[in-house]
Amino acid sequence: MTMTKPLAKRVAIACGGTGGHLFPGIAVGDALVARGCEVTLLVSPKEVDQTAVKSAYGMDVEPLPVVGLSGNLPKFTFRFFQSLGHCRKLFREQRPSVVLAMGGFTSAPPVIAGKMMGAKIFLHEANAVPGRAVKLLSPLADEVFVQFPDAMSGVSGAGVRATGMPVRATMEPIPKPDARTVLGLADDQPVLLVMGGSQGAESINQAMIDALPRLAKSLPKLQYIHLTGNRELNPVREAYDALGLRAVVRPFLTEMEYALGAADLAVSRSGASSLAEFSAMELPAILVPYPAAVDDHQRLNARTFVEMGAARCFHQKQLTSKLLLTQFRELFRKPNTLKKMSEAMRRWKADQATEEVVQRIYEVCQWENPEMDDLFIPVPKPREVAA
Repeated sequence: MTMTKPLAKRVAIACGGTGGHLFPGIAVGDALVARGCEVTLLVSPKEVDQTAVKSAYGMDVEPLPVVGLSGNLPKFTFRFFQSLGHCRKLFREQRPSVVLAMGGFTSAPPVIAGKMMGAKIFLHEANAVPGRAVKLLSPLADEVFVQFPDAMSGVSGAGVRATGMPVRATMEPIPKPDARTVLGLADDQPVLLVMGGSQGAESINQAMIDALPRLAKSLPKLQYIHLTGNRELNPVREAYDALGLRAVVRPFLTEMEYALGAADLAVSRSGASSLAEFSAMELPAILVPYPAAVDDHQRLNARTFVEMGAARCFHQKQLTSKLLLTQFRELFRKPNTLKKMSEAMRRWKADQATEEVVQRIYEVCQWENPEMDDLFIPVPKPREVAA
């Protein structure tokens, strides 16, 4: 097969594995498509990826074999080279000018394949501590973007820029009554959002189930949005139904702007993408970092938000129904406290993160300024589609 010439603006974005990698990648992809670029999302075959990419308008989607660094070195090596071969074949057919990797070992094969073909390489590190993939791949990169300025010192071999975290264009504050109405909730009653990241969190789910009977008595007007992950949907839903509580219980929600817009408070892991979206939507949070996260990065992510006064943080060992009940009683009975936390959360908001990433890609590639493009393709927002 003959190698095609690279298009002036063809970008491959490696962003599979978790929502924390995928949604920022889609955000950048949306902005690039709107400027006339051809964008391919390289994702995993996981259900969360395949569900989320349904909101990726105007982009091609290519699943890659999952590459995860684990104790099974032969399996990792086989899948790595399988994925690398898939990327090289794809790039021969549709040669990219740019490969942007959003972190995780799924990023490695596209970055290496892209480098071999002369593409410009960009990485984005979302966490307060750079991950192993970004550390290993950074010498190949033309530029590395980070969300947390403290992460800059952990990246070597490339220009490093603190941009914040790209978030989807729909992540902007919505009037709470409007968001609640869309989800079928009462528009004038408080809402608690419970989530464990894109794949759920068993410990958070169980602590909430245990807290619900007393919570229903203490805060009878409280409404709930609970995103359980795929494995625990039924027992969580049954717990709410048994108490007759008004709750939206789903495994996963693609249009997260409605859930974040409807809520007054979130209970969540402290993944980098979730924190950036909380900030964009000015939503205070109780954070329970995933204790097995590499380099304890979720705790370090959370620390920044606790120090700002935007969140409270508890170790998973502290997580009990009694703790949740105490926190919810205090916060929902003191609206001024929630308001101050919301105002603090707003201070982390990186309104221009997506635009800054796109602008740097254009500058490094010496493409014309995005504002000067002749071709502009408007990307429909989910709210517009739903309407």
